[in-house]
Amino acid sequence: MRIEQLFGIDLPLIQAPMAGAQDAALAIAVAEAGGLGSLPCAMLTPDQLRAELESIRAVTDKPINLNFFSHTMPTSDAGQEQRWRACLQPYYQQYGIDPEKIASGATRTPFDHKMAEVLEKYRPDVVSFHFGLPEPELLQRVRNSGCKILSSATTVAEARWLEQQGVDGIIAQGLEAGGHRGFFLNSDLNTQVGTIALLPQIIAATDLPVIAAGGIADRAGIKAALMMGAAGVQLGTTFLLCDESRISEIHRQALLDAEYPTALTNIFSGGAARGIVNRVMAELGAMSSSAPPFPLATAAIGPLRAAAEQQGVGDFSPLWSGQNRTGCRSVPAAELVNYLFEGLERG
Repeated sequence: MRIEQLFGIDLPLIQAPMAGAQDAALAIAVAEAGGLGSLPCAMLTPDQLRAELESIRAVTDKPINLNFFSHTMPTSDAGQEQRWRACLQPYYQQYGIDPEKIASGATRTPFDHKMAEVLEKYRPDVVSFHFGLPEPELLQRVRNSGCKILSSATTVAEARWLEQQGVDGIIAQGLEAGGHRGFFLNSDLNTQVGTIALLPQIIAATDLPVIAAGGIADRAGIKAALMMGAAGVQLGTTFLLCDESRISEIHRQALLDAEYPTALTNIFSGGAARGIVNRVMAELGAMSSSAPPFPLATAAIGPLRAAAEQQGVGDFSPLWSGQNRTGCRSVPAAELVNYLFEGLERG
């Protein structure tokens, strides 16, 4: 089944939810242009989510996807936190930051019953999850709200598991994708493959609509994914320079500079995520064994990010980006959607 039929949209497009990089404005713009706009909810409180949904309802009645994280919260380890802050100590000294005054804790929480209450009131068309799915009771509350349910799979095993849980579609997240890897059965990076390798395997292994994500940035990429059998495509990085994006000027300039590659890193949150290589990634190594597990690494590096950005540099900023940023354009999102799909026929 095409995702146009599944979600009641005009184009086989999902705008990837990008926490910290967007708000409802981008989701609305893509929805009005015929795609499925997405609102990242992992860093919102229930009250903030209600406010965003009210702002969406005031502007559009098009389908919108609400995206949540469903990770398992790790147990805080004081020793590991201390080791992590010791790694960052030279940077604290450079910026005059007292690490003893930095609060620890998580900035991203998994989907819970309070969020389920919001869904039961607003009954969004689509709800998607990253890092697997919430516990069965919570998932049933989502299903009872009438929402179509999606989740990301980075391996065939994850796709099969999602199908067994009764989701309505699977997002095949290739290794090229920006932001956090959505793996949940196995965090071994050796299991992670590119979109062209992953997509046909998941299509063959399941009977569900499969949405291709990762490295798709232009008409050619969209057409290739659809010709391979994808029910639709999910694009994120391509929208980061759009007028509705909320990224910093530092992030915008990094996206425009083709000199800097991307890499998977756990430095900013504790979870493997793809971003543009910057100073702290280069000096500590993109994947640090000292970083606490997701999402506990964020607290210690946050003050460094703030201090550096005040000086106009992104040395400690998570500059999320996929491997292919050639499609980024500084235009309204609706204009970009129209450009990408103008004259495009499904194979």
